[in-house]
Amino acid sequence: MIVIAAVLVGAIWGYRKAARAGGNGFDKAQYAAVHAIALGALGVIVTILIDRAI
Repeated sequence: MIVIAAVLVGAIWGYRKAARAGGNGFDKAQYAAVHAIALGALGVIVTILIDRAI
């Protein structure tokens, strides 16, 4: 559940970041994908740490 939320937040964050910078559609898609992957990986790590702590 944490990973899904992190991916969605990352995609929205990346899209908005590219839109503020004046990027075209490809820029927005690339920023959204990169941020979604990065925050998704972070979400996996957090999920593993929580699982190990419990």
